[in-house]
Amino acid sequence: QVQLVESGGGLVQAGGSLRLSCAASGRTFSSYAMGWFRQAPGKEREFVAAISKNGGSTYYADSVKGRFTISRENAKNTVYLQMNSLKPEDTAVYSCAAGPLVYGLRDKTSYDYWGQGTHVTVSS
Repeated sequence: QVQLVESGGGLVQAGGSLRLSCAASGRTFSSYAMGWFRQAPGKEREFVAAISKNGGSTYYADSVKGRFTISRENAKNTVYLQMNSLKPEDTAVYSCAAGPLVYGLRDKTSYDYWGQGTHVTVSS
């Protein structure tokens, strides 16, 4: 079992930055690829970014490429999402997820464990 707790969400003006954190329980954090997904009101959950187990590979949705950066610290059981140049359309609940696979990291079905999410609101 892996428990995930997100933090760092909030209200920010367009053009601003936020850094989300996701702390994982357990001693097997490095056995999991990690992903960030988001869900805006009335919309489906969508992929944002993912990182491989050792942090060597990262993946981004086209909508956030060049603005968001995913990273992880396995010694701290934590994955981060640095979000810069935020836009109103980035407003959503952001959730982190953990999965044992090395492929299909853009697909939410590849993940076994999910956090409760943290709200991000970007005002114009």
